[in-house]
Amino acid sequence: MLYFLGQLGDSLAAFNVFRYITFRTAGAVVTALFFVFLFGPNMIASLRIRQGRGQPIREDGPQSHLLTKKGTPTMGGLMILAGSVSSILLWSNLSNGYVWVVLFVTVSFGAIGFYDDFLKVKRMSHAGFSGKQRLAIEAVVAIVAGYFLASMMPPEISNSVMFPFLKGAGLPLSYAFYIFAAFVIVAAGNSVNLTDGLDGLAIVPVMVAAACFGLIAYLVGSVNYADYLLLNNVPGTAELAVVCGALIGAGLGFLWFNAPPAQIFMGDTGSLALGGALGTIAVATKHEIVLAIIGGLFVLEAVSVIVQVASFKLTGKRVFKMAPIHHHFEMMGWTESQVVIRFWIISFVLALIGLSSLKLR
Repeated sequence: MLYFLGQLGDSLAAFNVFRYITFRTAGAVVTALFFVFLFGPNMIASLRIRQGRGQPIREDGPQSHLLTKKGTPTMGGLMILAGSVSSILLWSNLSNGYVWVVLFVTVSFGAIGFYDDFLKVKRMSHAGFSGKQRLAIEAVVAIVAGYFLASMMPPEISNSVMFPFLKGAGLPLSYAFYIFAAFVIVAAGNSVNLTDGLDGLAIVPVMVAAACFGLIAYLVGSVNYADYLLLNNVPGTAELAVVCGALIGAGLGFLWFNAPPAQIFMGDTGSLALGGALGTIAVATKHEIVLAIIGGLFVLEAVSVIVQVASFKLTGKRVFKMAPIHHHFEMMGWTESQVVIRFWIISFVLALIGLSSLKLR
């Protein structure tokens, strides 16, 4: 919305600043941060009253959770969604199609997660609505998003998967690209969802990934930077840096309340929305494989669950003491803060490796 003030720059130079993506990205960070700071306490108090006993805690999980986390409200993702969406609408160029596709996926996945959280709290059970139904709805949303993203990209790369570290190398998928894009978006959403199990564990790696993809979007969307770095230029995606800024700001605000001991949990409302947003931005910027590197922590969490389930069904034995893998380390004797901080370190290292793909080709 404020972007259009830049049009007044021809007559009043002070308004030119609203044309710059870097300025509006910084504005989006600050706006989302203060939005969550201002409205977060009231939202937490309201959710605590409405939810009563808070989020159900797994009885088969670490026993310490039954003492330290019981009664904590969930659906904190509403804070993140409200702060980030408000900031995006305020600071981004609303005529940009990529912004609306990311918003579509973010809000849709957030709504799916909210319904799942609602059922869990209502039933005081970990069973939300059917996993197959949830995945089916997510897939439909993601396929629609993939179609519109491909329609806005340059034809020569729109339906291709581009490889990092290799100049101009890609794999044309034709119509199968929509399925691939949907897989990336749905996998990202659910991987972040699986990572969200300890205070502050998921939100910091999400912010790290958002910062990386804010930079990637800015570079890929610029003809000059893309040409210099030998990247595939996707016109219009630079505006997604503002979206990433809003996610970072809202994430910082949420972390203030989610830092241990957490006053509120993100819930599926936030984790699905944030993961879906990251997946959509990765597809838009043609950096889907890089997302698997930068978001390698999320991949590790998801793979640990898949391996655990497959092993138990095939052999009757478990590979890990408990899945997702962050609980495995808790069961080994690591404290919650040790798990969280060490996983944060891993996410920073993976982010650096992922960003190296921008130059190494």
